[in-house]
Amino acid sequence: MNDASSISSVMSPPRRPTWHSMLWALLAVALLLGGVWAYARIKSSFPFYDTVYSPQTAAPALTGTGEDGRPFTLSDLRGQTVAVFFGFLHCSNICPTTLASLERVRQALPEKDRGNFRSVLVTLDPARDEVPRLREYVTYFSSSARGVFIPEPQLTQTAAAWGVGYQKADVESAATYQINHTTGVYLIDCEGQQRVVWDYTQITDTNRVAADVREVMR
Repeated sequence: MNDASSISSVMSPPRRPTWHSMLWALLAVALLLGGVWAYARIKSSFPFYDTVYSPQTAAPALTGTGEDGRPFTLSDLRGQTVAVFFGFLHCSNICPTTLASLERVRQALPEKDRGNFRSVLVTLDPARDEVPRLREYVTYFSSSARGVFIPEPQLTQTAAAWGVGYQKADVESAATYQINHTTGVYLIDCEGQQRVVWDYTQITDTNRVAADVREVMR
């Protein structure tokens, strides 16, 4: 009995310590994650700060009345790099901050590229944001900025195509209210392709946003 037990213990392979197995498991996970990271770097060598559209798709239609009172369509700006933002003139914080940030980004670009970068504000408040007021508002932030007025129900359809949601909030009267809305800024390249979208929390980082714009302009 004792001899059989001794023989069995001799013939059985020694067990690996638990920590040894865990080490190999962690190493395998690290190698896997490293491979994923390397693949992502190969597929997109530039580390964009924002969310990248992949694959690239044509920007949705954007048609209305420009801040100059003339018909506006996004395709009129083909050949330029355009940052599209949906907001409203009575916005107390997000909208003015976004437009001011986009102008700082434009100023941070090389001088030769500044004329080819343009910000566009699409108003989500056609009931109050009349075209003359829209022009006064956008040009306050930049002489090159554009404004777009779209009446309802076309505005609802346009916003949905861009993935923008909005609704009235804090309604006190027919003329006194706020609008809750999507705060993304959509970057469109010179060929009319959607490239990236920045969140409101990102748009104030001038250097990183400008780096994204320069890369898209290349």
